Amino acid sequence: MVLNCEANQCPTTETDLRITSVGKFLRITSIDELPQFINVFIGDMSVVGPRPHMFYDCNRFSNYIQYYKFRSLVRPGITGLAQIKGFRGPAEDPYKIASRFSYDSMYIRQMNFGLDLNIILKTAAQTFNIIFFKRIAERKRLKRIKKEEAKKIAA
Repeated sequence: MVLNCEANQCPTTETDLRITSVGKFLRITSIDELPQFINVFIGDMSVVGPRPHMFYDCNRFSNYIQYYKFRSLVRPGITGLAQIKGFRGPAEDPYKIASRFSYDSMYIRQMNFGLDLNIILKTAAQTFNIIFFKRIAERKRLKRIKKEEAKKIAA
Protein backbone atom coordinates (compact mmCIF):
# COMPACT_ATOMS: atom_id res chain seq x y z
CA MET A 1 0.00 0.00 0.00
CA VAL A 2 1.01 3.57 -0.39
CA LEU A 3 1.71 5.52 2.79
CA ASN A 4 -1.45 7.12 4.11
CA CYS A 5 -2.83 8.73 7.23
CA GLU A 6 -5.92 6.44 7.30
CA ALA A 7 -4.00 3.18 7.79
CA ASN A 8 -5.00 2.69 11.43
CA GLN A 9 -8.66 3.63 11.04
CA CYS A 10 -9.77 2.69 7.54
CA PRO A 11 -9.60 -0.97 6.47
CA THR A 12 -8.85 -1.73 2.85
CA THR A 13 -11.47 -2.69 0.31
CA GLU A 14 -11.11 -4.51 -3.00
CA THR A 15 -11.16 -1.29 -5.01
CA ASP A 16 -9.01 0.69 -2.55
CA LEU A 17 -6.79 3.17 -4.38
CA ARG A 18 -4.13 2.84 -1.66
CA ILE A 19 -3.27 -0.68 -2.84
CA THR A 20 -0.41 -0.84 -5.34
CA SER A 21 -0.35 -3.30 -8.26
CA VAL A 22 2.18 -5.42 -6.37
CA GLY A 23 -0.09 -5.27 -3.33
CA LYS A 24 -3.06 -6.49 -5.41
CA PHE A 25 -1.07 -9.53 -6.51
CA LEU A 26 0.07 -10.23 -2.95
CA ARG A 27 -3.52 -10.01 -1.65
CA ILE A 28 -5.02 -12.19 -4.39
CA THR A 29 -2.46 -14.92 -3.80
CA SER A 30 -2.49 -14.42 0.02
CA ILE A 31 1.30 -14.13 -0.07
CA ASP A 32 0.87 -11.01 2.06
CA GLU A 33 0.06 -13.35 4.96
CA LEU A 34 3.47 -15.07 4.93
CA PRO A 35 5.19 -12.46 7.16
CA GLN A 36 2.57 -13.27 9.80
CA PHE A 37 4.37 -16.57 10.36
CA ILE A 38 7.11 -14.55 12.05
CA ASN A 39 4.46 -13.56 14.61
CA VAL A 40 3.53 -17.24 14.97
CA PHE A 41 7.16 -18.18 15.67
CA ILE A 42 7.47 -15.34 18.20
CA GLY A 43 4.29 -16.55 19.92
CA ASP A 44 2.14 -13.45 19.31
CA MET A 45 -0.15 -15.27 16.86
CA SER A 46 -1.41 -18.74 16.07
CA VAL A 47 -1.87 -20.32 12.66
CA VAL A 48 -5.58 -20.79 13.40
CA GLY A 49 -7.74 -18.46 15.49
CA PRO A 50 -9.89 -15.36 15.14
CA ARG A 51 -8.40 -12.94 12.62
CA PRO A 52 -6.91 -9.87 14.33
CA HIS A 53 -8.59 -6.51 13.85
CA MET A 54 -7.30 -3.00 14.23
CA PHE A 55 -7.99 -1.64 17.73
CA TYR A 56 -10.32 0.89 16.12
CA ASP A 57 -12.41 -1.89 14.57
CA CYS A 58 -12.41 -3.99 17.73
CA ASN A 59 -13.85 -1.07 19.71
CA ARG A 60 -16.34 -0.24 16.94
CA PHE A 61 -17.52 -3.87 16.68
CA SER A 62 -17.94 -3.97 20.46
CA ASN A 63 -20.72 -1.42 19.97
CA TYR A 64 -22.66 -3.97 17.87
CA ILE A 65 -21.93 -7.07 19.94
CA GLN A 66 -21.82 -6.93 23.74
CA TYR A 67 -19.20 -9.65 24.29
CA TYR A 68 -17.17 -9.02 21.15
CA LYS A 69 -13.88 -8.82 23.04
CA PHE A 70 -14.43 -12.49 23.99
CA ARG A 71 -12.37 -13.15 20.84
CA SER A 72 -9.35 -11.78 22.71
CA LEU A 73 -9.23 -14.83 25.00
CA VAL A 74 -7.14 -16.70 22.42
CA ARG A 75 -4.25 -15.66 20.20
CA PRO A 76 -5.31 -14.23 16.86
CA GLY A 77 -4.74 -16.47 13.86
CA ILE A 78 -3.58 -16.23 10.27
CA THR A 79 -6.75 -18.07 9.27
CA GLY A 80 -9.88 -19.08 11.10
CA LEU A 81 -13.29 -20.68 11.00
CA ALA A 82 -14.96 -17.43 9.87
CA GLN A 83 -12.59 -17.20 6.88
CA ILE A 84 -13.33 -20.71 5.59
CA LYS A 85 -17.05 -20.04 6.03
CA GLY A 86 -16.82 -17.11 3.60
CA PHE A 87 -16.27 -14.12 5.89
CA ARG A 88 -12.93 -12.95 4.53
CA GLY A 89 -12.04 -9.32 3.90
CA PRO A 90 -13.57 -6.19 5.35
CA ALA A 91 -16.58 -6.46 7.67
CA GLU A 92 -18.75 -3.76 6.17
CA ASP A 93 -22.09 -4.31 7.87
CA PRO A 94 -23.55 -5.59 11.15
CA TYR A 95 -24.47 -8.96 9.57
CA LYS A 96 -20.86 -9.69 8.60
CA ILE A 97 -19.58 -8.52 11.98
CA ALA A 98 -22.08 -10.73 13.83
CA SER A 99 -21.40 -13.71 11.57
CA ARG A 100 -17.65 -13.46 12.07
CA PHE A 101 -18.11 -13.19 15.80
CA SER A 102 -20.42 -16.21 15.78
CA TYR A 103 -17.84 -18.36 13.96
CA ASP A 104 -14.97 -17.00 16.07
CA SER A 105 -16.78 -17.77 19.32
CA MET A 106 -17.77 -21.21 17.99
CA TYR A 107 -14.11 -21.89 17.22
CA ILE A 108 -12.97 -20.72 20.67
CA ARG A 109 -15.49 -23.04 22.37
CA GLN A 110 -14.63 -26.07 20.21
CA MET A 111 -10.94 -25.53 19.42
CA ASN A 112 -8.86 -28.70 19.07
CA PHE A 113 -6.10 -30.06 16.83
CA GLY A 114 -8.53 -31.77 14.43
CA LEU A 115 -10.52 -28.58 13.90
CA ASP A 116 -7.29 -26.61 13.36
CA LEU A 117 -6.08 -29.13 10.78
CA ASN A 118 -9.44 -29.01 8.99
CA ILE A 119 -9.34 -25.19 8.87
CA ILE A 120 -5.75 -25.21 7.56
CA LEU A 121 -6.60 -27.69 4.78
CA LYS A 122 -9.73 -25.77 3.75
CA THR A 123 -7.79 -22.49 3.76
CA ALA A 124 -5.13 -24.01 1.47
CA ALA A 125 -7.83 -25.35 -0.89
CA GLN A 126 -9.64 -21.99 -0.96
CA THR A 127 -6.40 -20.11 -1.62
CA PHE A 128 -5.57 -22.40 -4.53
CA ASN A 129 -9.11 -22.05 -5.93
CA ILE A 130 -9.01 -18.25 -5.64
CA ILE A 131 -5.70 -18.06 -7.52
CA PHE A 132 -6.78 -20.61 -10.15
CA PHE A 133 -10.26 -19.20 -10.79
CA LYS A 134 -9.11 -15.56 -10.83
CA ARG A 135 -6.67 -16.49 -13.60
CA ILE A 136 -9.43 -18.23 -15.56
CA ALA A 137 -11.78 -15.26 -15.06
CA GLU A 138 -9.06 -12.85 -16.22
CA ARG A 139 -8.44 -14.92 -19.37
CA LYS A 140 -12.18 -14.97 -20.14
CA ARG A 141 -12.38 -11.23 -19.63
CA LEU A 142 -9.46 -10.64 -22.01
CA LYS A 143 -11.03 -12.92 -24.65
CA ARG A 144 -14.32 -11.04 -24.33
CA ILE A 145 -12.53 -7.70 -24.77
CA LYS A 146 -10.70 -9.01 -27.85
CA LYS A 147 -14.00 -10.23 -29.36
CA GLU A 148 -15.62 -6.84 -28.72
CA GLU A 149 -12.66 -5.06 -30.33
CA ALA A 150 -12.83 -7.40 -33.33
CA LYS A 151 -16.55 -6.64 -33.72
CA LYS A 152 -15.85 -2.90 -33.64
CA ILE A 153 -13.14 -3.25 -36.29
CA ALA A 154 -15.39 -5.40 -38.49
CA ALA A 155 -18.29 -2.93 -38.22
